[in-house]
Amino acid sequence: MTELADAVLPLIRTRADLHRRAASNAHGRQMHDAVDLLEQAAATEDPAGLYAVTHKALTSAVKVIARADDSSGIIGDACRRLLALHPVHAAAAGVAPGRIVDWMIRFQFAGDVDYFEIDPVAYAPALGEQGVAAYRDRLAEIRAGLGPEPADGEWWRSERSHEWFTLDHNARRLAVLDRDVEEIVRTHARDQRVAVWLQDTAEALEEIGEIDLAVDWARRATEHDRGHQSLTAARYWCGLLAAHRPDELLEARLQVFRTWPSATSAGHLLADAGAAWPGYRDEVLDLLAADPREAVLFALLGLEDARLAWNLAHKLELRDVDAWDRLVEAYERVDPRAVLPVQIELVEAALVQADAQQYRLAARRLKRMRTLARGTDDAAAVDAFIASLRVEHRRRPRFQQELDRAGLA
Repeated sequence: MTELADAVLPLIRTRADLHRRAASNAHGRQMHDAVDLLEQAAATEDPAGLYAVTHKALTSAVKVIARADDSSGIIGDACRRLLALHPVHAAAAGVAPGRIVDWMIRFQFAGDVDYFEIDPVAYAPALGEQGVAAYRDRLAEIRAGLGPEPADGEWWRSERSHEWFTLDHNARRLAVLDRDVEEIVRTHARDQRVAVWLQDTAEALEEIGEIDLAVDWARRATEHDRGHQSLTAARYWCGLLAAHRPDELLEARLQVFRTWPSATSAGHLLADAGAAWPGYRDEVLDLLAADPREAVLFALLGLEDARLAWNLAHKLELRDVDAWDRLVEAYERVDPRAVLPVQIELVEAALVQADAQQYRLAARRLKRMRTLARGTDDAAAVDAFIASLRVEHRRRPRFQQELDRAGLA
């Protein structure tokens, strides 16, 4: 086990320059290498020794992130991987429950950082019944020492906000551990004021196998309002139905599309409608017409009908440059010469403001236009357009340079 420690711990221990993003990212990558070694060692190493190395690695990792620039999240992800290994190796090693309880309390309430959560459900096999009871007692002692609990949503105003948030997290996870439906609803849904709380309830109920209840709460979250949280819940609701009640999925997809009409929701409806799709097609296109970008992208990417997308783009007066880019690329295989006027408009739009990146994009468009027009009656017009841009933007040396690089003499 000394060999494993020698291989793992130096990859995690902190260094002096982690305030620099590049150094922090490099260190984070080697921390992931260390976690890989710990995961691989589980099949061959002595459990007690493996836990000891994992515990030391986690302790060091938290000290590292406390002083690092982890804006990329690489180190944080390595810490989460270690947090996932820790209870597994603790259970395998038979660590004394009292030691684990002490560490869990210390880590959450007096640790080097306060932005990681640990899961008492994951630690339950290592704690055993008595250990879980002892852990509950410790949490109750902390709660008793905080005084009156702030109202939901007001914890951030308290000087002890971290403690209240941590106790709330534990209450939710212990409700899941107990498989207590009533307590799950109380701790997760709270006053049902926001959609994400309803989805949290559904996810907890799914975790304990209460699928019908989970589906119901996911539906409630979806129907809560038209905000982004409800849209996220809608995806979760449809995922639950796909896995457990597929006969209800198509109706749910239609409800979601009608509430949030988009190329994405239309694509899901198309995929799940199968042979029934023709019965929904007209309604879908009519609703999407309110947003030209979504209508065009659905026709192009969902229906894979470049002609329909082209016609919709002109009929609905599409203005989105990214959508036009995708459409032009697809439609040039149908009618290369037809895209040239659109390319001209896109080039002119790109040159409205002085911007090096737009210059490069404009030069690439022009080069593509010349390729498409080669050997046709449009070739001379494209060359004349390029020449006119040379003159019009003669005081933009960077644009002239991009034209030269593209071979547009």
